[in-house]
Amino acid sequence: MALVRFGRFGELVRSAWLVGCLVGGTVSPSAGQGTAVPQLDTRIYDIITAVSATRIEADVRRLVAFGTRNTFSDTLSETRGIGAARRWIKGEFDRISVACGGCLEVFYQTILVPPSRRIPTETAVVNVIAIQRGTRYPNRYVIISGDIDSRASDAYDAVGDAPGANDNATGVAAALEAARVLSRYSFPVSVVYAALSGEEQGLYGGRKMAEVARAEGWEILAVLNNDMIGNTEGITGLKDNATFRVFSEPVPATDSLTQHQARRTRGGEVDGPSRQLARYVARIADLYFPTLRARMIYRLDRFGRGGHHRPFNDLGYPAVRIMESQENYHRQHQDVRVEEGVRYGDLVEWVDFDYAAKLTALNAAVLASLAWAPPPPTNVRVGGAGRPSTTLTWEMSDDPDLLGYKVYWRDTTAPQWEHFRWVGKADRYTLENVIIDDFLFGVAAVGRSGNESVVVFPGG
Repeated sequence: MALVRFGRFGELVRSAWLVGCLVGGTVSPSAGQGTAVPQLDTRIYDIITAVSATRIEADVRRLVAFGTRNTFSDTLSETRGIGAARRWIKGEFDRISVACGGCLEVFYQTILVPPSRRIPTETAVVNVIAIQRGTRYPNRYVIISGDIDSRASDAYDAVGDAPGANDNATGVAAALEAARVLSRYSFPVSVVYAALSGEEQGLYGGRKMAEVARAEGWEILAVLNNDMIGNTEGITGLKDNATFRVFSEPVPATDSLTQHQARRTRGGEVDGPSRQLARYVARIADLYFPTLRARMIYRLDRFGRGGHHRPFNDLGYPAVRIMESQENYHRQHQDVRVEEGVRYGDLVEWVDFDYAAKLTALNAAVLASLAWAPPPPTNVRVGGAGRPSTTLTWEMSDDPDLLGYKVYWRDTTAPQWEHFRWVGKADRYTLENVIIDDFLFGVAAVGRSGNESVVVFPGG
């Protein structure tokens, strides 16, 4: 694929706005519904244009300047090591909070990890968390995360340089920039900006945060884990800044044997909450980013590897990994060096900051769309076996911004929802002459601003 370049969101937003105008921003209502359904929220364009590649570059360079952010590196120095890095990150969140009138709750989240195969001595793993409380549903959360820690070839090397520019200063920069932009708005649900630690040693930071969320009863709608979002030149030499990957598990790891057995007869093998979240990310990319395409990878993570979305998946929460399409293995987990004419190391010069800004803007757009959407329908059910039509039922919410519901369906082999019917404020709908055997179905809630919840699969 050719390398597509454009200025720092000017062309992107102009193109997106044109697309919105061409489609009119609405679809015709179903017969008898009498309501035009908005498809685009123009505030999302403002969010996209507010994301700054310049600020992201400054954040990445500042994180690289700490020399190493290895989990076992210096915690006392003010200029080098993971301690200095996390204090700087907290300072940035604090400054963002001051700018929005104290809208963020900023704090450290610490776990003492005992010695193990990958932890030579007891180590404090420290996350930096900022929470922007929701105005209506403060216990519902959408989360963006990136990883603080970096590593060289030897994961235990706490002294040598480990710049970690792409892996994963870009993910932390995305969380910081999302906080700068989204803190200018208020949302019904809480938005969490997280810089997690201990990823390279076993996902300890994400595990701690997920366990705290479970203990405190968080209702998590989405976790967007950003892990390497700045490289556009792959190990093969292919250059691509027009696509990105979304990794998602098919169904929750916490599903019971009864739920697994039910899927054998009703379907849903690729329709768990995390897969629906991945489809939502792809849908937002299609709606608002005409020069950016999602590649949905039907896998929890890269082959044999892991990321900080997994601890949330392990506890049954919807979580996905967002990352570049083109990886370069010479530029990750490597000592900085030249060997047989090949340059190794995760250096800042390899980061494409315009691309990182695009993916940051995508994250912000997804978070805002979900946070402004009404609650998803509950208790979704589908029936129609042996009949020529399919009926779906669900429980409506009493959210004051709820406009109504969409019923979605797709071929059983289709990766994305293909068709929908606007049904308004109803708790059941029959799709005439749509046979249940041939399709998969779901329901989404739609707000007055046009923002939608994720699609809920029946029985999910």
